[in-house]
Amino acid sequence: MADKRKFRILMVSDFFYPNFGGVENHIYYLSQCLLKLGHKVVVMTHAYEKRSGVRYMTGGLKVYYVPWKPFLMQNTLPTFYGTFPIVRTILIREKISIVHGHQAFSTLCHEALMHARTMGYKVVFTDHSLYGFADAGSIHMNKVLQFTLADVTQAICVSHTSKENTVLRSGLPPEKVFVIPNAVDTAMFRPAAERLSCDEIIIVVISRLVYRKGADLLVEVIPEVCRLNPKVRFIVGGDGPKRVRLEEMREKHSLQDRVEMLGAVPHAKVRSVLISGHIFLNSSLTEAFCIAILEAASCGLLTVSTRVGGVPEVLPDDMVVLARPDPDDMVIAIQKAIFMLPQINPQAMHLRMKKLYSWHDVATRTEIVYERALRCPNQNLSDRLSRYLSCGAWAGKLFCLVMIIDFVLWHLLQLWKPATDIEEVPDIVLSCHQHTGTLHKDLIE
Repeated sequence: MADKRKFRILMVSDFFYPNFGGVENHIYYLSQCLLKLGHKVVVMTHAYEKRSGVRYMTGGLKVYYVPWKPFLMQNTLPTFYGTFPIVRTILIREKISIVHGHQAFSTLCHEALMHARTMGYKVVFTDHSLYGFADAGSIHMNKVLQFTLADVTQAICVSHTSKENTVLRSGLPPEKVFVIPNAVDTAMFRPAAERLSCDEIIIVVISRLVYRKGADLLVEVIPEVCRLNPKVRFIVGGDGPKRVRLEEMREKHSLQDRVEMLGAVPHAKVRSVLISGHIFLNSSLTEAFCIAILEAASCGLLTVSTRVGGVPEVLPDDMVVLARPDPDDMVIAIQKAIFMLPQINPQAMHLRMKKLYSWHDVATRTEIVYERALRCPNQNLSDRLSRYLSCGAWAGKLFCLVMIIDFVLWHLLQLWKPATDIEEVPDIVLSCHQHTGTLHKDLIE
């Protein structure tokens, strides 16, 4: 049997370490598993404060922190062509075969995919979020996504709901979109050694305190649940503009001793917060998948969540209680969850999560997408421009103009600095014990 093809992958996104979130964790864990499978993985993101240049992480993961500062919400300023020289240099230096962009909100992702296609590379895009269709921001974002995905080789979504949303927003053929869910590090998120007493029921909330995450729902739900259940206490972890509303609610209803506000919780300490509770509450108004639910279930918590987006696809019915994003319905769901608590076995729930979700499984399924992408035939510029023309009467012509300029710029860059003048970097080969542990001292930041 022939050896499997080894890929050389460039992961691109504005969202990566030292930030922590769903996209950041996805890129990191997927990269680590792909490295263990024998592939080469390089990450490209923007600079974070003093973190700039080339860094190495566990397992030999190489990260290019490009010297662009974030402009808005961790996104770099859109330049269209400003990133082309450095993207081209990284692709040639690292001998990349596939460019994998993450998140529709990432400016760097869109620009890198555009330049990679101009240079003839195969590109894969993963969408991690749901977006609307009616408001001005959604219309603008959907048009940008339509432009990027018009020429993408393959696409990945984290849930079937997310796939439907992405296909409708971008006009991408459904057969080019794969569904590969997120996963959870069950070695990190495990239950407490001893089961908690039910004398006092603790409900944990860990979320960014913003409108999209349903912080306004919490303001109405928490006082009512406390009124109905004298032995219930809340622990709220997270920060954001809606934190003030929660603190005002706590003062108004005199719940200082029953609602604990932790502020921002570092990812390394999330487990210690989760295992102090019985129920995990997710009040999101929109969610493509929600890794936080997986982390809570892996720690043995029963989940109460709004029935939005891809959330109903995440957990079996006996591990989650779903409700409409309505205060009254959520209070009823929490009451039901409290009644179910005696039947919950945290250790058994953890073992089930270990079987259901694995980053190794995500990586092997992503390998199939890469293999399919590399089998796609190459297309010349005229064939590619015909795809952009189909994006709209005016938008199509504008997209074609952008790509023609990109194509001309590529040839100018080749004249200015030929590929033969760009030094290819040697690959780092790690021993088996280095793959499972941390890097040797000379590779650590």
